[in-house]
Amino acid sequence: MASKRNIRYSALPTDEDNEYDGSRGRQYDPRFDYTPKSFDKIPWKSIALAIVLLSLGSLLLFLSLFILTGHMGGERSQAYGLLALGLLTFLPGFYETRIAYYSWRGAKGYRFASIPAY
Repeated sequence: MASKRNIRYSALPTDEDNEYDGSRGRQYDPRFDYTPKSFDKIPWKSIALAIVLLSLGSLLLFLSLFILTGHMGGERSQAYGLLALGLLTFLPGFYETRIAYYSWRGAKGYRFASIPAY
């Protein structure tokens, strides 16, 4: 049988960050800083990864195409496996490479901040 415990709770002290209206002296918090230069940083590692994924996906798609059409030796099951892997690598590589290209060209609605940085 559960017994009722007699525990006295006390109120927690008020947090200083609850009043974030700028009237009180607040501490520096980099999460809420807005700097336009942060949107202009180019994520070179992510772009390199996207190009590698795009190239690898293209290679795997071409290999599956050659196996399916009979220009290379292999079974159909191998071609379908390469086709699936090719799609899984080609699509994210194409997506991020396209965002990087349009950001570089200065197209409206595209920024390098849309690409995750690693």
